Amino acid sequence: MSAANPPLPLGYSMLEPGRIANVVTYLEMKARPAPRERPPSSLDLVLEPCDGSDLDAYRALFRRVGQEWLWYSRLVMSDAQLRTILEDPKVEIHRLCQGREAVGLLELDFRIEGECELAYFGIVSSHIGKGAGRHLMELAIDRAWAKPIRRLFLHTCNFDHPRALEFYQRSGFRPYKLAVEVLEDPRLSGHLPRGAAPQMPIIEMS
Repeated sequence: MSAANPPLPLGYSMLEPGRIANVVTYLEMKARPAPRERPPSSLDLVLEPCDGSDLDAYRALFRRVGQEWLWYSRLVMSDAQLRTILEDPKVEIHRLCQGREAVGLLELDFRIEGECELAYFGIVSSHIGKGAGRHLMELAIDRAWAKPIRRLFLHTCNFDHPRALEFYQRSGFRPYKLAVEVLEDPRLSGHLPRGAAPQMPIIEMS
């Protein structure tokens, strides 16, 4: 998404076949919120670091967590591009594990001085609604505010889980900006299966 694009006019804006659009909500917190009680179900969840040593495992988890919500940006990167991010000392990437199974993904990006972007945050569908997300968010907030930052920020969109925005606001984030992102449908390019995100129809050229 280019920041140079002009604001959209009022009314309907048509999309070319093969493209999709989503409304993006930007959120931020400028102070560490009071810690919330961790759910009892989180006691067996452990945060483990991810690095660039196993790109296939990272991509597999990225798909498991994000496929339903049309996450695709890391799937179109070359090995070199992805490894550069995973091994950047100012980027923290972790997986949330239950036993030997990875059930969540967390990425904190500290490359802007004094700020942290919650770049990726998600739980596999089988663990949504069971306290894993709340536990992972508390861990994310702890790790972010352990650094000398002034702001923690993220963005979500209408491709995301229908309660994602509410969850982020309950966690202490405040919406501050909206945008519209138009992109090529990753299901048509083969980066995601055609059955991903059935809530978003595929429109092809006739």
